[in-house]
Amino acid sequence: MNKLLYLPFILIFAVFPDFAEANTGIKALTVTTNPDGSQDYTMTLQVLGIMTILSMLPAILIMMTSFTRIIVVMSILRQAIGLQQSPSNQILIGLALFLTMFIMAPVFDEINDKALQPYLNEEMQARQAIDEAILPLKAFMLAQTRVKDLDAFVELAGYQNQIQSPSEVPMTVLIPAFITSELKTAFQIGFMLFIPFLILDLVVASVLMAMGMMMLSPMIVSLPFKLMLFVLVDGWNLVFGTLATSFGM
Repeated sequence: MNKLLYLPFILIFAVFPDFAEANTGIKALTVTTNPDGSQDYTMTLQVLGIMTILSMLPAILIMMTSFTRIIVVMSILRQAIGLQQSPSNQILIGLALFLTMFIMAPVFDEINDKALQPYLNEEMQARQAIDEAILPLKAFMLAQTRVKDLDAFVELAGYQNQIQSPSEVPMTVLIPAFITSELKTAFQIGFMLFIPFLILDLVVASVLMAMGMMMLSPMIVSLPFKLMLFVLVDGWNLVFGTLATSFGM
């Protein structure tokens, strides 16, 4: 688990590589001695910039992994069943985080083996380690990004004449293309999950109409049947397995 502590900083430097220098450190504090013997303390702009970027860390960590697809699918599934607050948002986020760790484990292991451990053992410089760490993460994101979405953002960025292969796409262009593809994939999976519950709602509504029970809400009657159907088909296992295999696992 210790290797995961370094991952946020790798992601930050992947998006903002200018803050990673190979041979120079970042001075957190500069001390200036005045002629009268007093001292003034000033914080460097680099440290201030990194502290500002740290506030973006949750968004960077979420949007560059499988978290987005998982949490969107789980939210759509909850709406399809007809449950408004169960499972709660905290449970859904927890499930999404642990599934993300499970799915991203091969990527994290590769980053640890090829970049983190050599850097900690002083076998490579910081800039080289960051370049090596970006490669597995970038390969994962490219594998999940549609060519159409990638081409659209490359064109918007004006790089269409400068990029010869997908591996040359900068992270600032790849990330929004990856997020767009993840949302589209999540909505497609959510649509497929919605169909069985929608059919059950239609059947229950038709039966109630035929029985003349027009004042009774079909949602109330269909909810226990949808829960029973979901449990009988081992729904959680199917959903989690579908999400994992959708990433090529």
